[in-house]
Amino acid sequence: MKVLQSFKHTAFVALLFIHVISPAQSHYPGQQVGMFAIGDKLKPAVYSFDLHDVKLLDSRFKQNMEREQQWLMSIHVNQLLHSFRTNAGVYAGSEGGYFTVKKLGGWESLDCELRGHSTGHILSGLALLYASTGDEKYKMKADSLVAGLADVQKALNQDGYLSAFPQELINRNLRGERVWAPWYTLHKIYSGLIDQYLYSNNKQALDVVSKMASWAYKKLQPVTPEQRTKMLRNEFGGINESFYNLYAITANVEYKWLAEFFYHNETLDPLKEGKDILNPKHANTFIPKLLGLTREYEIEGKGDGHVMSDFFWQTVMDHHSFATGSNSDKEHFFKPDELSKHLTGYTGESCNVYNMLKLSRHLFTHTANVKYADYYEKALYNQILGQQDPATGMISYFLPMLPGAHKVYSTPDSSFWCCVGSGFENQAKYGEAIYYHNQEGLFVNLFIPSELNWKDKGVKVKQETSFPEDGATKLTIETNKTLQTTLNIRYPSWARSGVSVKVNGKNFPVKGTPGSYISINRKWGNGDRVEITYAMALRTIETNDNPNKVAITYGPIVLAGAMGTEGMADPAPYSNPKLYNDYYTYNYNVPENITKGLSIDVKNLEATIKPVAGEKLTFKTVKEGVVLKPLYDTHRERYVVYWDIK
Repeated sequence: MKVLQSFKHTAFVALLFIHVISPAQSHYPGQQVGMFAIGDKLKPAVYSFDLHDVKLLDSRFKQNMEREQQWLMSIHVNQLLHSFRTNAGVYAGSEGGYFTVKKLGGWESLDCELRGHSTGHILSGLALLYASTGDEKYKMKADSLVAGLADVQKALNQDGYLSAFPQELINRNLRGERVWAPWYTLHKIYSGLIDQYLYSNNKQALDVVSKMASWAYKKLQPVTPEQRTKMLRNEFGGINESFYNLYAITANVEYKWLAEFFYHNETLDPLKEGKDILNPKHANTFIPKLLGLTREYEIEGKGDGHVMSDFFWQTVMDHHSFATGSNSDKEHFFKPDELSKHLTGYTGESCNVYNMLKLSRHLFTHTANVKYADYYEKALYNQILGQQDPATGMISYFLPMLPGAHKVYSTPDSSFWCCVGSGFENQAKYGEAIYYHNQEGLFVNLFIPSELNWKDKGVKVKQETSFPEDGATKLTIETNKTLQTTLNIRYPSWARSGVSVKVNGKNFPVKGTPGSYISINRKWGNGDRVEITYAMALRTIETNDNPNKVAITYGPIVLAGAMGTEGMADPAPYSNPKLYNDYYTYNYNVPENITKGLSIDVKNLEATIKPVAGEKLTFKTVKEGVVLKPLYDTHRERYVVYWDIK
């Protein structure tokens, strides 16, 4: 029996012989039945639906996804493979010569140490789009990309190593030398290939990523504990999550060893003791480590992974998050409860929200606690939905809280920041968290126009809504036979002014309270409908260190004060295409006359903030005449989110 050093404890533990278990379901939100050799031992409170079971109907969400589709499909496979082929010394041939490849810039330029990360994200994005739409064009493009990567892997001939940069960057990391996150970049490729297997059934992708993992096992086996301590201080993304997923898919214990190798004691152990050690940690280095921890907890069905992850999640919510659900300043957590001191142009990194949403989905399946769904809605609408420029489909890195700042967008081929990469995934998977289910019934967590095909029950559910323009949604049942089950509809914590529910036109008595579920148990037949109307109201959210500095919301929607375009000279609102690191140095040129304070009565907002007639979700302050509208719909202009109350 082979012996392995445990990186979570000082003792040694024995590995079991490799064995294959009958295919089982996993917490991984992919097309998963029969694709995992090891099923999760944790019995969840609720299960996700596969993306292909949820179809988006027309809405801003679907429109965002369509814009992302256009951008993603416009990037040629040869462009995405160019840096990989350059690293391997091979080229894409064509009849009569070679392809002319327009090189990608920004973080994908050949002098950037993170080059190749976008290819991994795009593999995931294509897999998610294929699952969400069923359109074969996304699978065809991804198949070509995977085949090209397989060719590069073969040409490199380095025990399965595959990357757009040479192994010397890995060696520098192992020596504890300065290098920009090589394992972070590899994680994106691992994750993209795993997604291609799980969502698109691409077996070549599984072969390529398995070889990559076998290389990593050989590479890291000789590493000493001292070396490991140094190398794990470098950002490595959620590579531990990828190795746990690969272990569950293949039952190869070498991959479990790798996942445990990337357990970062220095960061995670204090969470066991309930310590908030987030300041001044790099937020997007920290959050993905919890994703690996939750996957271990799900696979093993025991341990303290959920408790640690929930403590982290709650700490971020209570002490480190803005009203939008975003966090961090210049990508770093700051001292707890000091939000008002960090209203800068570099708050709210989009990647952080991407990973917090992933973590929230895992924690929700463990418990079905509505607090995770409430957060998901808040962050989805106020950050992710508004991350994309509706005019071009470009993506913002930060969500600035600096009064008078504006969103800064990427460029089509000269940025490729981390948030552009995670953005390719964000805009492709809007259907993932609308519905959940268990043996007792269905859960409706989000109010997004969509159709659910609940195949196991032979039921379809159509959701029609204009939310958040109003607080109403309608659910219609389609079935060939009656079904006794419970329909659980989220009663959001923001709906403090009440709710009305009708079943087939008749009033249904609501016994729950905001921050719970409205449960309707009955025999459902074809054509049955449920109409829910939440009373939406204005309210303020104080910064937790200054009660006189507040954000204004309507329901869950953060409202921004529209401040015009004064001083926004070219290339604003876009990043400078000649620079790939101006996100930290960007000068917003905020005019001195920007309104930063409001004369409003926080106890009677309706008296000092009035709706604008004929305009949805648009308000105006009575005294200053400031127009307030959803932050997610505020683009190409300056805005204010947090106000000084006069």
